[in-house]
Amino acid sequence: MTAQRFARCFRERRFGGGPDSARRAGTRGPRELWALLAIAQRDVTKLLRDRPRLAVNLAFPILLVAGLGSVLQPTVGRVTGLSAVSLAFSGVLAATMFQSTAAGMISLVEDRETDYSRALFVAPVTRLTLISGKIAGETLVAMFQGAWVVLFAVAAGVRIGGDQLAGLFGACLASCLLGGAFGLATVAALPNQRSAMEIFQFLIIPQYVLGGVIVPLAGVSRYLGVVADAMPLRYAVDLTRAAYYRGTPGYARVVTGGPLLDLAVLGVLFAVLLTAGTVVFDRRERSR
Repeated sequence: MTAQRFARCFRERRFGGGPDSARRAGTRGPRELWALLAIAQRDVTKLLRDRPRLAVNLAFPILLVAGLGSVLQPTVGRVTGLSAVSLAFSGVLAATMFQSTAAGMISLVEDRETDYSRALFVAPVTRLTLISGKIAGETLVAMFQGAWVVLFAVAAGVRIGGDQLAGLFGACLASCLLGGAFGLATVAALPNQRSAMEIFQFLIIPQYVLGGVIVPLAGVSRYLGVVADAMPLRYAVDLTRAAYYRGTPGYARVVTGGPLLDLAVLGVLFAVLLTAGTVVFDRRERSR
């Protein structure tokens, strides 16, 4: 059974129960796996078919890299002695991964109302499988966007070696997973998609400043540093910059924590947000 066939079975509501549902779906392990793949595949397909969203999602980070790099070069570039375009690239890349995956998770509320996803919600698979499939799909979507950001950065003169590219891939994946858990916790705690989107923007915008996306956080005041430490995006940005500037003289100027600390915090945040979001989301679905 392929992921496409499994998705088609969901749409036809062939897994709604009954004496032969187990025979149709196969054993629990493969059934959960194919459900996860079907959901992930659907999110990627939705992106490729939604050309306006695809264009905006690709253009926005590219404009930020180009615009911020040009604007900040006379100030931030002069103070740090580094290319402001490279600084903007490393920050915007992490922010794009985080925000794209988080925003995609909020569409769970909309998906619940569509025929396809309503069938998924009544299928004999766990809520964790549905959520994991959604995170996997939105991660693929975000990584696709990230690849274009990297290609544009190279075209704009940002030098990226093979070791840097491998490090950036891992940092981007960590940013996506954190964004997915963050988006899940947001949508699980709010009553509808409209509220989730409004609150989500309120939660994201401050992180662009206090997460170090625009400029590095080195040298900020003690009180501002405490607030910045509470921003999840900060650790994703710091990990991405650590991957990009590793082994260069500019590393100490732009990396405020360190990869081990960043990974530890990201891991804890991911586990806490994913667990809390899944529990609350499952409880809300059962009470519908």
